[in-house]
Amino acid sequence: MKFGNLVVNSGGLHFVNKYGEAMNTSEAIKKMANRVKNILYDLNLYFIHFVSLHIPSHSFRRMVFMINGVKIGKGSTIHMGCKFFYLGNIEIGADSVIGNNAFLDGRAKLSIGSHVDIASEVMIYNSQHDINDPKFRATEEPVKIGDYVFIGPRSIILPGVNIEKGAIIAAGCIVTKDVPENAICAGVPGKIIGERGIKNFDYILGRPRLFQ
Repeated sequence: MKFGNLVVNSGGLHFVNKYGEAMNTSEAIKKMANRVKNILYDLNLYFIHFVSLHIPSHSFRRMVFMINGVKIGKGSTIHMGCKFFYLGNIEIGADSVIGNNAFLDGRAKLSIGSHVDIASEVMIYNSQHDINDPKFRATEEPVKIGDYVFIGPRSIILPGVNIEKGAIIAAGCIVTKDVPENAICAGVPGKIIGERGIKNFDYILGRPRLFQ
C-alpha cells in the first residue's frame, strides 16, 4: 500500500519519491521538512495575495510586500491584484508603477528600474519548465527591465529577457528575446518594429490612482 511517499509492503516500510524511486531515511526527512516549509510559505503567500487583492491602501500593501522581501524604491506603487511566486528576489526602483492584476515571478532575480510603467495584467516570468528534460524540471533565469520602460497591458515577459532603457513593449506582446534601448517591440513573438522618438528622459510618473 502507498500513502504519499510511504510504501508499506511485505518488506516493511519504505520511502519513495514521486517517481516511485527509493529514498533513504535522511532523504525522506529532508523532503518532509521541505514540504512543511513550502506549506508554511504558501500560507503566507495566501495572506500576501489576500492583501494585494482586497486592501485598497497603497501604503499598507507596500509595507506587506517589503516585509516579505520586495525592495521598492521611493514613490513606486504596486496596484491591487498583483500576484507573486517568490518575493525575495524582486527589486523595483523609484517612481515606477505596476498595474493592477500583474504577475511578478521572483523565483530568480527580477530587477525593475526607475520610472518604469507596467500596465494592467502584465506577466513577468523568470522560471519555466525544460520541455526536453525527461523529468520536466524547471529552469530559472533573471529578468531585467531598465529605466523609463513602458510595458503595455497583457504583455508577457519570459525568463532571461533584458529590456533596455526607454524601450516600449506593445500591448499583448510576448517578449522572448532582449529588447535594445529605445526600441519598440510588438507581436507574438515580439519583434522590433520601430524606435522611440525621444532620447533624453526626465519625466516622473507621479501619484497613483487611489483605491486601486
